[in-house]
Amino acid sequence: QVSLVESGGGLVRPGGSLRLSCAASGISIRDNAMGWYRQAPGKQRELVAAISMSPRTIYADSVKGRFTISRDSAKNTVYLQMNSLKPEDTAIYYCNVVSGTFTIATLYPRADYWGQGTQVTVSS
Repeated sequence: QVSLVESGGGLVRPGGSLRLSCAASGISIRDNAMGWYRQAPGKQRELVAAISMSPRTIYADSVKGRFTISRDSAKNTVYLQMNSLKPEDTAIYYCNVVSGTFTIATLYPRADYWGQGTQVTVSS
């Protein structure tokens, strides 16, 4: 049984930083491409960062240069370091296994692997 547990969210002021964690069990993150998604109120869930098995990383234009995805295979955990946060980064953040051609536009998640997510709120 696969479990993905996100943590590390919270309330932060604009310009601040947070590091999200995604602890995986039932799968090896080293053997899968992994992605971080977010869903803001009233909006569709979107992929913001992904890391391949190589590993190679890609980012949505909206977070490029501010967010960094990484992994620790020994801990079977994926991270999202978020710097220079903006109010528009406010969302629930989720991690998932991703598949498909390795671009932000073409990767897709496993529908049966979603966790509970972690809330990130950027506000002064």
